[in-house]
Amino acid sequence: MHKRTCKLRGLALVMFLLPSSIWAGAQTIDKKTLSLAGAEQVIAAAKDQAHRLNAPGGVIAVVDDGGNLMALERLDGTFAAGANVSIGKARTAVQFKKPTRFFEELINSSGKGRTVMAALNDFTPLIGGIPIMVDNQIVGGVGVSGAASAQQDEELAIAGANALTTQAKASAGDPPAEVSYFEKSKVDTAFAQGSVLLDGSSGRNYMVHASRREKPGQAEVHTRDADVIYVLQGTAKFITGGEIVDGKRIADDEIRGSSIHGGESRQIAQGNVIVVPNGVPHQFLEVTNPLLYYVVKVR
Repeated sequence: MHKRTCKLRGLALVMFLLPSSIWAGAQTIDKKTLSLAGAEQVIAAAKDQAHRLNAPGGVIAVVDDGGNLMALERLDGTFAAGANVSIGKARTAVQFKKPTRFFEELINSSGKGRTVMAALNDFTPLIGGIPIMVDNQIVGGVGVSGAASAQQDEELAIAGANALTTQAKASAGDPPAEVSYFEKSKVDTAFAQGSVLLDGSSGRNYMVHASRREKPGQAEVHTRDADVIYVLQGTAKFITGGEIVDGKRIADDEIRGSSIHGGESRQIAQGNVIVVPNGVPHQFLEVTNPLLYYVVKVR
């Protein structure tokens, strides 16, 4: 019994003498912090998207992970209350770690007790708030209000949030990936049914699709992925820009709708290359059968 007591006392002494940094490291984690320069970069990216979409106005607000306002910019022509609404959207996205679209759609849907959420303090359940993520950590939120529509509010906010996410991935310093090679027979099989040649696994920020269309498609918005399209065969009427009609979120980063209002129309054919930035609505119409095209998706 005496020997056991001595051993325990010795262990306690060793633990006491160990550097405090070892114990501190076991009880803390590295935490990403949004800087003022980062907040200004978010606003700059959202403003660039506003110019691309010809948005008539908007207020862009950026908060840190505690919901504290870091930066705000009001575009010309925006209504006076837009600042408070934008800040509320950004704070709601941070506090609940979700895009605010989730809450507006939840409250608008039928369901007992859903409207109680609207009475929460500092809660703005309106489309246009997006969490800002860096290395899978929420570092802040961006809210936009006062653009042409709720859809445009969200598109501007997504573009702002993605500015830091994309930069973090580019600077991660990951080792080079292995070269991917596809035999002609595999490519032909992929185009015969329309399928993914290379997915986004293994940390890749790109995918390659062997796409096949035999009829017109829905209007689409990829909130994170840019599409680089190369047409191999067939023709189609391709609509880009404008505003998606009856847009519904079918996945975290994907929106589908019935049509596009106010977009630009092009006739595309073999040899054409089209680059569709993330957040831009697009739709294939008047498709010849089959329309074959590569899509390189870049995130």
